[in-house]
Amino acid sequence: MIPCGRFAPSPSGRMHLGNVLCALLAWLSARAKGGRFLLRIEDLDPDRCPRELADLIEDDLRWLGLDWDAGGAASGDEYYQSARTPVYEKYYAILAGRAEIYPCFCSRAALHAASAPHLSDGRVLYAGTCYHLSPEAIAEKRRQRSPAARVHVPEETIHFTDGVQGAYAEHLPSECGDFILRRSDGVFAYQLAVTVDDGLMGVTEVVRGRDLLESTARQIWLHRLFGFQPPQYYHIPLLVDHDGRRLSKRDDDLDLGLLRERFTPEQVVGALAFAAGLAPSPAPVRAADLIARFDWDKVPKTDLHLPNVFHA
Repeated sequence: MIPCGRFAPSPSGRMHLGNVLCALLAWLSARAKGGRFLLRIEDLDPDRCPRELADLIEDDLRWLGLDWDAGGAASGDEYYQSARTPVYEKYYAILAGRAEIYPCFCSRAALHAASAPHLSDGRVLYAGTCYHLSPEAIAEKRRQRSPAARVHVPEETIHFTDGVQGAYAEHLPSECGDFILRRSDGVFAYQLAVTVDDGLMGVTEVVRGRDLLESTARQIWLHRLFGFQPPQYYHIPLLVDHDGRRLSKRDDDLDLGLLRERFTPEQVVGALAFAAGLAPSPAPVRAADLIARFDWDKVPKTDLHLPNVFHA
């Protein structure tokens, strides 16, 4: 199989340096293997992800020197999740025949209540409340509100080796819990959509932030149920500022709009390559010139601090 990587941003804001680091490492990993690279727009909620922001992402990637073989506006709607609902409907139906899906009426407030089960990292573990509802109770609750759809996970531990973080295991019932496949408003959830898209698009490696590591076990489980070969995952360290705070779109942290006024593409790429252990100094460099020296063994596991060159 031809190696195939992807960058799959959610266009809810302008890309910031953390997004750029992910795009750069994903692109380098695929190109270093002589593989293909896809651009998929994860705009499941189009009200929060306008097309003009997706267009800006494409422009920013070109400015950085990161190209792609398929996806984006040139490929039509095929690589926009907002246009792929019929595909997700098909695989949702397939999953319904291979796993136990049930309606969930729990409100967000109930899910995050103090009495809800919480894991050590603060994540909420669904208590299975609606899994035990009788048909009569379900019918009554449907008259009051539309439910989300959850899938019941089996008594199984998923083991995999991450390309950056190493060996990882997750016991589905106690560390993941039954998770949502479709929201109450009918929008398909990230876990279903990303698994279907990676499987159908032939993605062999997924590069993303370490904060998404805990999503991987459930996606591997879904891959297997759908009959897909799970990709190799690489969960990269997060880029943080000098106070250790994670960069965020919500805070407009050094987005590409600001960066392009102050720096050349080579300066941005060079500084990030240095932070990721791929260059001996933050000197300017073209993305293409990093391909020959790319090696995942050089990339640290722990958070990366924002290079000094970006500090005002």
